[in-house]
Amino acid sequence: MTRASLWLPFLAAAAVAVVVAVLGSSMTDIGPWYQGLKKPAWQPPDWLFGPAWTLIFACAAVSAALAWRDAPTDEIREWVIALFAANGTLNVLWSILFFQVKRPDWALVEVVFLWLSVLLPFLVFRRYSWRAAALLIPYLAWVAFAALLNWEIVQLNRPFGGA
Repeated sequence: MTRASLWLPFLAAAAVAVVVAVLGSSMTDIGPWYQGLKKPAWQPPDWLFGPAWTLIFACAAVSAALAWRDAPTDEIREWVIALFAANGTLNVLWSILFFQVKRPDWALVEVVFLWLSVLLPFLVFRRYSWRAAALLIPYLAWVAFAALLNWEIVQLNRPFGGA
């Protein structure tokens, strides 16, 4: 492998992470509807979410690049791409459900799939790249925390959707 080809997976993963982050953040509206929701006292301040997600996406991008680079077969490389594509889609979908559709209850169901979309790569990658798997631990923890926060918001504000 040439030096340039060693960096290509990292550049590609970083570009995809930026696209997912931009799409997700463009779907995140913390305007009057969100500000009017009751939230638990332990919720972090709104300004913390941007830096947290930036760190999470940076770790995930490096994880994807390492997993792709260290994959023992082309078939597993294809799985790496598919797993991260599914995760990116679910990440953006959560923002759409919560902030655009204004259905935290639906987002709460979806966040289970989002968390599983981080767990599955962790389990797959640890078989051949512990570093790639370890970089997903903060993402697993953050989505678990976000799920708990989502659950609390649903409990404090239900029903949604005029029910």
